Amino acid sequence: MATKKIASRNRVQGRAVGRAKKKSLAKQRNSGLNRRLQDLCEQVEIVLPEMTARIAALEHLLREKQLCTRNELIAARQFVRMQEA
Repeated sequence: MATKKIASRNRVQGRAVGRAKKKSLAKQRNSGLNRRLQDLCEQVEIVLPEMTARIAALEHLLREKQLCTRNELIAARQFVRMQEA
């Protein structure tokens, strides 16, 4: 009677079974950076409209309470734009 050869556990249908291939270190870092960048962009998209609305509300209150003039607000915006450049 012929004995059957038991297949090794490391092979399945002619292929070696092993660990999944890992991405290179550079690719892992890039994917991590891309994920962080996407998270940051999402946070900015959420926060920016609310910040804009709050600034507009503050400007409205300053005008309503007559604490500054419209020209002063315009000058302040221009100053901020110059600082950003």
